[in-house]
Amino acid sequence: MDTHEYQAKEILKKYGMPIPEFGVAASSAEVEQVVQLLRLSEAVVKIQVHAGGRGKAGGVKFAKSKDEIVEISKKLIGMKMVNNQTGPQGIIAHKVLITKPVDIAKEYYLGAIIDREHAMPILIASPEGGVDIEVIAEKTPEKILKLPIGLDGSVKPYYLLRLANFMGWKGKTAKQGMEVAASLAKAFIETDSSLLEINPLVKTEEGEIWAIDAKLSIDDNALFRQKEIVTFYDPTQLPQNEVAAQAHDLAYISLSGNIGCMVNGAGLAMSTMDIIHHYGGEPANFLDVGGGATKEKVTEGFKIILADENVKAILVNIFGGIMNCATIAEGVIAASEELSIKIPLIVRLEGTNVEEGRRILKESKLEIISAEGMADAAEKAVASLKGGK
Repeated sequence: MDTHEYQAKEILKKYGMPIPEFGVAASSAEVEQVVQLLRLSEAVVKIQVHAGGRGKAGGVKFAKSKDEIVEISKKLIGMKMVNNQTGPQGIIAHKVLITKPVDIAKEYYLGAIIDREHAMPILIASPEGGVDIEVIAEKTPEKILKLPIGLDGSVKPYYLLRLANFMGWKGKTAKQGMEVAASLAKAFIETDSSLLEINPLVKTEEGEIWAIDAKLSIDDNALFRQKEIVTFYDPTQLPQNEVAAQAHDLAYISLSGNIGCMVNGAGLAMSTMDIIHHYGGEPANFLDVGGGATKEKVTEGFKIILADENVKAILVNIFGGIMNCATIAEGVIAASEELSIKIPLIVRLEGTNVEEGRRILKESKLEIISAEGMADAAEKAVASLKGGK
């Protein structure tokens, strides 16, 4: 689950991270309250959306007076940001963050992720901040340092010294920088993050370190033990079909193809998408209905798939272990009748009670294309878009 910058900063403040004072506003009245509360005569105003590249998109502005803070905030609240991260549909900013400006002498990058290749959490640091870490890694990989984080959130002192030297920090800057890195590592582990980054982390002319931006993404599977962070969920930042999927406990990700997929099990869903590609098709989504899907859940899955106007065929691929194929068959029929599905519907059933499931589908008299295996199902789905049988 992604969070907004202001939410990430609220979390980091609890770990002692040096963050300039800020407020959040969703209306002109709230903007004026923030200005008065923080006694601002100038400020940086930033739209709050679940996407990067806000500055280039015009979503970050510097205001030089109280009136300008209010004027700029009015324009930014409700702004739709469109870039390569949001897709052509864009994302609307319903709030702005208003913060005291910092005189910047130098920008750095500091973040933490899970290194899946080495199966461990790591710190990533660079003396070049303010740009995407992927750009730094591609153009100047020697400017990236990776250090291990303990599973308790600790970073060994000699690693912190190595970090300070790599970043070029001296004296009080080095001391504060190492404290910031240690705090970030601890926050990363204790919040069950999948990504936590400060970009840029900055140094002032006086040698002070400040975190002026923050990004925090949480492992969805750990939200049950993150009682505060789970309240940060903002459905306005997601496509409506993904919001609907979450409401019905369906794992759904929209893609750019035209063959809708309904599968039980993440591994099988990935394999299904791969075999669709193999036969020359393009999957429109990843949709895992899980091992215990009900007839109602299957129907909701169809609704979500059909909400994508690019979908021209649907492939249902079920391997019944825990799942009862008869339940899926009933769900397919119920959805077909309720939603009046007019596009090709290809169904492959295998596993528990499969004969009963196939019988139910056959006796329904609906125009359902049956498939005997994954390859057969994918081939028929692709062929259906080309007018094949």
